Amino acid sequence: MAPVGEHKQRMLAGELYRDNDPELLAERKHCQRLLDRFNATTADQDEERSALLAELLGGIGEGSWVMPRFQCDYGYLITLGRNSFLNYDAILMDCAPITIGDDVSIGPRAQLLTALHPVAEHDLRRERWESAAPISIGDNVWLGGGVIVCPGVRIGADTVVGAGSVVTRDLPERVLAAGNPCRVIRPL
Repeated sequence: MAPVGEHKQRMLAGELYRDNDPELLAERKHCQRLLDRFNATTADQDEERSALLAELLGGIGEGSWVMPRFQCDYGYLITLGRNSFLNYDAILMDCAPITIGDDVSIGPRAQLLTALHPVAEHDLRRERWESAAPISIGDNVWLGGGVIVCPGVRIGADTVVGAGSVVTRDLPERVLAAGNPCRVIRPL
């Protein structure tokens, strides 16, 4: 196994790193090649899709499936539990781990975004420095269409998030939440 470079180590540790580092660029390009193949499959190529997802993702549970068009940065930082579903046009920016539990349903055009950029440090942004914070989705969660989950967010088991919501902070287990910013509406 090849040694891990400084910026990849920093990314995996949640520290500031340069996203234009050659090692990270090469890994994203490798991921994009796999995604190009996955997204070009036809409706009858279930076995090929499964094989590509097994190669791309850090883990995919039995009975889980992903609809094309699917986009991510690295792939290996994404773990998808058993019997979970990502609908069309999912975007998972996996600069930090994204953990999706069992029996999760994620609606079309959902975005799980782990990347963070310096806010007040304009020079760092200009020099392509960023960091990332992990996202965790509990078992039996349903994210409606177009939901955006921001960096560092944890969503508890059995929670439902309404379509179009922007989840900026953690959500507890067994609640209905919606809005921008997303807030708890009621317990379930």
